Order: sequence, then C-alpha cells, then structure tokens
Amino acid sequence: MRLADRYSKPQSSEMLKIFLATEKMDGVLNLGIGEPDFDTEHDIIDAAAAAGKNGFTHYPPTQGYIDTREAVCGYWKRHHALESAPEEVLLTSGGIQAPFLAMQALLNPGDEIILIEPYFTPYAVQADVCGASLIKLETKEENGFAPLACDLENAITPRTRVLVLNSPCNPTGRVVSRERMEEIAGIAERHDLFVLSDEIYESLVHRGKHISFATLPGMKERTLTMGGVSKSHCMTGWRMGYAIGPVELIRTMTAIAASQTYGLNTMTQKAAAYAITNHDAKLIERRSIFAERMNYVAGRLNKMKNVTCDNAEGAFYLFPNIKGIGIKCVNLVWKLLEDAHVATIPGTAFGSSGEGYIRIACTRSMEVLTQAMDRMEAFCEKL
Repeated sequence: MRLADRYSKPQSSEMLKIFLATEKMDGVLNLGIGEPDFDTEHDIIDAAAAAGKNGFTHYPPTQGYIDTREAVCGYWKRHHALESAPEEVLLTSGGIQAPFLAMQALLNPGDEIILIEPYFTPYAVQADVCGASLIKLETKEENGFAPLACDLENAITPRTRVLVLNSPCNPTGRVVSRERMEEIAGIAERHDLFVLSDEIYESLVHRGKHISFATLPGMKERTLTMGGVSKSHCMTGWRMGYAIGPVELIRTMTAIAASQTYGLNTMTQKAAAYAITNHDAKLIERRSIFAERMNYVAGRLNKMKNVTCDNAEGAFYLFPNIKGIGIKCVNLVWKLLEDAHVATIPGTAFGSSGEGYIRIACTRSMEVLTQAMDRMEAFCEKL
C-alpha cells in the first residue's frame, strides 16, 4: 500500500502524545482536556430520546433541520445581536468541521491563510490539506496574545485570502477587545480578506464582553461565524457545531459536506435545538463556576516559583508563563507529568510563539484543581 505524500509521514502532535501517556499512568490529575466536566443535562437527553420516538430517525436535510437553524439564529440575536436567517446557517459534525469546509470552499492551492499564534492546531492541518500556504502571525503576552494592526498589515500579501480569528482563544483564554477587532475589521476590508471567526467559547466570557466579529460594520458579508453546543451546553459527545455566513458560502459548504458526512445526527439536532432555546440560565451558572476555578488557579500559579499567569477573560484555559524556570515547555510538561503526575499541554503545541508557556484547562473540580496546584507548587520548589 502506498499512502498519499501528505500523509506518508504522519506525526503525532505533542498534545496527543501527552494524552496517550496519561492513559497509561495511574493517579494523574489531567489538566489537559479541553471539555467541560459537566454531563449533558438530563432534559436535553430526554429531548433527543423524544425525537427518536417521534420518528426523527431518517436522513436529515443536509443543511440541517430548519427549526434547529432557527434556534441558532435566535441564540445569536439574543446573546450577541447578530442578525441571521436559517438559510445562512449550516449545521456541522462538531465545530471542527466548519473551518475545514470553509477552507475547502474559499482556498485554492497556493492561496495564503493567516493563523494568529497561538492557534488551535487543527486549523493548520486543515489549511495544509487544502494546499494553502500558512502565514503564522506571532503575538505577545503583553498584547494579550492579540495581533497588532501593524503586524497583521505587514503579513498580508497579494495572495492572502483568509484570516482565522479565535476569540475567546484556545489556548490562551484571552478575548480580543472591541478596539482591536475594529482595527482587524478595517484591515480585512482594505485587503478584501474573508474572516473565519471561531467563537466556540462565546458563552464563557467572564471578564468583559464577547464581541461577535460579524456584528462590526461591514463585516457580516465577509465573516463566517463558527460555534457549537460542545462547550456552551456541555454536549461535546453529541458532535454538533454550526456556521453562520453569507448564503453563497453556506450553500457551497453544504454541497461539500454532502459528500463527506451527508447531514448531522437527527436526534442531536433536536436535542441541540431544545438546549439552545431553553438553557440560557445554565450558561450563566457554568460561566460563574469556570470563572471561579480560573481565578483560583491563576492565583495559585502566580505564587509559584518562576511562574506568572495573567488572568484570562474567557473560555476555561490559562496560559501561564514558565520562562523563568529555564526549561523548554515541552520538556517541562513531560517532567511535570512524570514527577508530579499532573498533565498539561506545552505552548508549542499551538505554534512556535507558545514557547515558554503551558496550557492549563480548568475543567476539573475545585478539589482536583487544588490537588494539582499543590503538586505543581511542590514541583516548582524542587526545580
């Protein structure tokens, strides 16, 4: 058998290597997993079961049931003042499918796509499969890991077509300010860039306010807003994401999706429609819980030897600075796992500008987080 050249030498990501090692060890406190530790609420599960019993067990419309797409529109209007119509919405197999479909629809081989570092790793893999050239735009901690307008402008060439924006950000937990977003919007308009705005963590902004990029003047027609129910409604295993954007792009993405997944699980769609419509109060409750956890962990990290940690504004990630320890982040993460049995993710898993940082997911109980911080503190003291 001969594999395609692009897959002939597959390389496991550092994140995957950490996860695989963790599975083989006992007593590990895993702060690497980026999913809520809360189970899906039972009434959401009941809605899925009811849908199955009522005959929603056949092929769905490829774009998604209209009532589920209407629920998505209602959610974004209610929470973020984003006006949209069902024909502008595509339901996807998890949030991760949306950027891949969009890149396939928008990029020709050799076109350039800008990824803002640190970035969610699959973006780069997806762009590479499309034959696009990657422009990796480094950012700095002192700027909140958000791109400066001058740096973004300088990175653009005549071949640049797409910019990927992720706020709140995985892995940093930082939120791009309205002022910075308006600068980015002006650049996108001047250079005719299309923006893939990954807003999967929009419900988890606990400091400041989430600004949906498409609501900025002139941006709706050049933005694909990407979200889902995995993080907001604790439905990671249900695999439902969605994209909101210009009708022409949504139609093209739908056609591509038809040859890949041919629609999204019917009962997932009905459960998601129920969740999106009825669980706003739960979003506020869980946001508060994650904020408490993150504030606690950031406080503990800032008391550790040679570690500093800015408070994040959203998601459930912290990105502490470990440069003072004097060890490359990959080596530190492995040493922390082996010596203290605490699993984290090296910053370089999210691009080269992540060197000197590690990602901590505050997705465990306060009891577990307390134990993990105790172990990390003792570990840092020994170093």
